[in-house]
Amino acid sequence: MEMPGAIRKLLEESTITTKPEAMAVPAVAPILRMVLLGDDQGQVQVICRSDDLLDLADLNQQLGRDLHLVSQNDYARARKQTGLHEIPALPALTGWPTIVDRRVWETDRVAIEPAGDNARLVLSQAEFRELAGQAEERAFCVPVSDIRVNLEAPERDREQLFSAIQRFTGLRIRKRLEDTLELPPLPESAQRIIHLRVNPNAMMGDLVDIVESDPSLAAQVVSWASSSFYAAAGQVRSVHDAVSRILGFDLVMNLAMGLSLGRTLNPPTDEPRGFVGYWQQAIWQAQAAGVLASMMPRDRRPAFGLAYLGGLLHNFGYLVLAQVFPPHFRLACRHWEVNSHLDTSLVEHHLLGVTREQLAAELMANWGMPEEVIVALRHQKHLDYRGPHETYSQLLWLGRQLLNERGLGIGPREVIPDQLYTHLGLDQGDVAEKFDELVASGDSVAAMAGMMNNG
Repeated sequence: MEMPGAIRKLLEESTITTKPEAMAVPAVAPILRMVLLGDDQGQVQVICRSDDLLDLADLNQQLGRDLHLVSQNDYARARKQTGLHEIPALPALTGWPTIVDRRVWETDRVAIEPAGDNARLVLSQAEFRELAGQAEERAFCVPVSDIRVNLEAPERDREQLFSAIQRFTGLRIRKRLEDTLELPPLPESAQRIIHLRVNPNAMMGDLVDIVESDPSLAAQVVSWASSSFYAAAGQVRSVHDAVSRILGFDLVMNLAMGLSLGRTLNPPTDEPRGFVGYWQQAIWQAQAAGVLASMMPRDRRPAFGLAYLGGLLHNFGYLVLAQVFPPHFRLACRHWEVNSHLDTSLVEHHLLGVTREQLAAELMANWGMPEEVIVALRHQKHLDYRGPHETYSQLLWLGRQLLNERGLGIGPREVIPDQLYTHLGLDQGDVAEKFDELVASGDSVAAMAGMMNNG
């Protein structure tokens, strides 16, 4: 296997004779990763195991620094210097000061990837120490296996939430949840839509009246219907036209609900770099959930509108985190950036003791949102959940992974079990084709997200 010139030269200058192996072969040793950090004192490179969470706060406390992920420009310069598309965990490639987490030394061998196209190096500890040179050793990582996110006991969510709030805010918990969190009440338009949803005699005119009573919401719905995604024939002139001719009652109801709730909390100004924006992620997940729901057998198909709404609101907890823990949200952002290979829930539980999924589900329950949506948000990362409305959370899980496979960056990739397709009554080939078509319409989805963001 051909190694990149920079890596080959590095090995030739050492006593190491190890040859690269195919990455298709399961790794027999922990895989190491390189993280490039910087602050006003300079730049460093950190090496740790890929199955660990890099505790940036702990590292900064030890060093007395304010290190964070380097900018994209700095990373691009480092790549240009090495001639590599991605920089593997080989300290000498950059020449930056190096800090190695002590857990790296706990095994007999370590693996470094990529060492070329689809290739990795497996090194003994002696060989890696030779390459690490004068690297500083510190303990600043946490094994992911030690972080126990509460997936299976939602009845403990409120207890964990209150504990997190007391820990980080010092507030005395005496009021209702929404008061304690200092969150706004459910918007009037959303309240009216919920009442409309449970009204068996609801008519299209009732929904049009609600939407038109909110000028911003009305403009949003019309803009949505006019987007190239729907390719509507003729000009969309009114909310009534958007509902009756293009979008339909169910979609507009849930679109309006998602918009109303999304606008109660503003996206934070300090967001993690390299992550898909809030509304763009919301639209992708909503479209994904809608596509999957519509492909299920008719006798097992969930309500399209509720599946779509679950996707639209799937990341609402992110906004809540920024609202509830404002002094600590910046810290969370920096940790998400340096641990992008891990699910966000692991970082959140480690730092805060509660996840965005727990926060969102608790708030939605307080607001009287449909149980299907609450379950979808709470269990969207818990594939083994079995209970009422499980299909809605499974659609969010599957949609996220299918988008990840196509490079949308909604989260780390996980293997999709074949049984899930069978359980949902979906044909894997048909699903792949539909998602390829969905991703091909990325410009339209981005435009729709822009409309939401500016609403």
